Amino acid sequence: MQDNSRKVESAQAGIHERLPDVLGRHAAHPYRKPYAAFNVDAWQSVRAAWGGASPLILDTGCGVGVSTLRLAREHPDHFVVGVDQSADRLGRGKAGPVPDNALFVRADLVDLWRLMAGDGVRLAQHWMLYPNPWPKPQHLQRRWHGHPVFPLLLRLGGVLELRSNWQVYADEHAYALQALTGAAVRAEPWLPSDPLTAFERKYLGSGHRLWRVRHDLGCPA
Repeated sequence: MQDNSRKVESAQAGIHERLPDVLGRHAAHPYRKPYAAFNVDAWQSVRAAWGGASPLILDTGCGVGVSTLRLAREHPDHFVVGVDQSADRLGRGKAGPVPDNALFVRADLVDLWRLMAGDGVRLAQHWMLYPNPWPKPQHLQRRWHGHPVFPLLLRLGGVLELRSNWQVYADEHAYALQALTGAAVRAEPWLPSDPLTAFERKYLGSGHRLWRVRHDLGCPA
């Protein structure tokens, strides 16, 4: 049966003309908004559950957590943290117990990323699966690569993989990584044989073209 998810519609056909200026400004002026108390508590709970002994995988904006559970099963020697800002989403879709190497936490990613970077955390993998594309041109800075926190996010290191059903978002993400790291980064078409999230399955079933950006940020000092 064919899914009927609408394709992303936007007046923007290519990389936003303001993206270079936005990246330069954010790289020059670190984001210093005060932390919300619940995000500090969330990071403390993650740190206590993880313990620091296992390689860490972060599943950002994990929704109901299908991808988090699968990553935990596929990487039993890693600790996988699924993060979402919605307690309702985090509370749904769990068919069985959460494995010992996985944790779900409600938090604002902007604060959590900064808290992790401030504690010197280095990720093994970082997944950004189908974030809200914010397709209106005036919403550039609501996209993760246009947000002031993005340059700091790169300090977490690891293999960063973004997937999107909007090529512009993927192209901008690749451009931002290349601009900030100096490495050659490209968006590539993505055709999964086994979708990692419900959104990926829905978009694929609706005939959307899918895109992936995968880049190893290493373990920066």
